[in-house]
Amino acid sequence: MLNLTERLTQPGVLVADGATGTMLQRAGLPRGMAPERWNLENPQAIRDLHTGYIQAGADVILTNTFGGTHFRLERDGLATKVRDINQAAARLAREVAGEDVFVFGDIGPIGALLKPFGKVTYDEARAAFEEQTAGLVKGGVDAILIETMGDINEARAAVDGARQVSDLPIIVTMSFDKHGHTVMGITPTQAIQELWALDLAAVGANCGRTLSETLTAIEEMRHSVPAATLMAKPNAGLPHVQPGSQLVYDVTPEIMGEYAIKFSELGVKIFGGCCGSTPDHIRSIAQALKNR
Repeated sequence: MLNLTERLTQPGVLVADGATGTMLQRAGLPRGMAPERWNLENPQAIRDLHTGYIQAGADVILTNTFGGTHFRLERDGLATKVRDINQAAARLAREVAGEDVFVFGDIGPIGALLKPFGKVTYDEARAAFEEQTAGLVKGGVDAILIETMGDINEARAAVDGARQVSDLPIIVTMSFDKHGHTVMGITPTQAIQELWALDLAAVGANCGRTLSETLTAIEEMRHSVPAATLMAKPNAGLPHVQPGSQLVYDVTPEIMGEYAIKFSELGVKIFGGCCGSTPDHIRSIAQALKNR
């Protein structure tokens, strides 16, 4: 199999997987429990999660490590197990993926503001991302995905931390709201211009509120830096609470497949789903892109 950098120069779109947290909750993960705990305590559930997406047509799966820094894990009493949890997650994904599917080591925000807006220093954040990346690399990931970022400075700290322990390709995706900014006021233009200059494998947008808003962010990125390699992983719309406190997202697999074409027409090279997306959504994406 070509490495990721080579694959991104080839025609076509890599299909990424869908949601992790919502799918694990369907499998029985208690509300409020860190999903990363199951990398050690319920590994079969993680294998099943990855298998479902691969069978649906995913070319890329993400490790179950969105909250894998010590900042987030300490909330669940797991701060001393950062490397074990991340390494286990990577090994589980690698075991299922084999040599035919890419494994992205998933890194999310630390969940605390960096100075001057908060108390965490840049170096503290960088060290946390370095520790997490070390575990992911030891477990055998193909690339590092830094996702759902709102603060460009935190994204830089994550890139710096990852590069302390790895020369793997790095991708960064930001999350934009209905006003076209991240929670820290970053626009898609600012994000792509600053991040693409860091010699990343791809830059893009994930999560967000709606498919159309994420599409608009990608359009702005494409216009701002035409040569950039782009990734998009939007939510399956907005969640609604149904009787029994079950969250249901409003975007059907068919709609997600239709939007996959729209994103691919903007030159997006990696496309999948975020919150609320299921193997059915990924199957629809894969089929739509195959038949376009």
